[in-house]
Amino acid sequence: MSALKIKKGSTKHSAYNLRPTFSDKAETHTLAVIVDNEPGVLARVIGLFSGRGYNIDSLTVAEVDHTGHMSRITIVTTGTPQVIEQIKAQLGRIVVVHDVHDLTVEGHSVERELALLKVAGEGEKRVEALRLADIFRANAVDSTLNSFVFEITGTPQKIDAFADLMRPLGLTEIARTGIAALSRGA
Repeated sequence: MSALKIKKGSTKHSAYNLRPTFSDKAETHTLAVIVDNEPGVLARVIGLFSGRGYNIDSLTVAEVDHTGHMSRITIVTTGTPQVIEQIKAQLGRIVVVHDVHDLTVEGHSVERELALLKVAGEGEKRVEALRLADIFRANAVDSTLNSFVFEITGTPQKIDAFADLMRPLGLTEIARTGIAALSRGA
């Protein structure tokens, strides 16, 4: 009878466990998906998310190549690394999808969002809203005697911070575009 002895401190390695291990921690990823610009494409992409219970934090869509009839869908989603890999693989299998880029793992990217905020107020609150808008480089795109509509662009965190400061001053309504993103460099 023979026994296999393993030295203290050594570990057993199997050739079957060479795949990278993923964590169970949820991460936020920005995906850029290039698709044919035709009816039903967005429904198919979004159907993939809803059918599997994946959440979409932000979504923007626009035609980016008029002659080639191509659109870019920018999706911000949250999931474990396994879920993100599964989403990318499933998106890549859709016939009308030409390319899927995970901007979060491909390197640095530039992400911006546009928001319109309606702030109603009078007197000192109105003056303070204008002062804060100037600090955040927000533009007053509409003004009445009782309210302003501010336009602000920047990171989602900047827009959140501006909205948080406007709430006590009379923020009544907000509309956000969702994130548009491009990778940096060549």
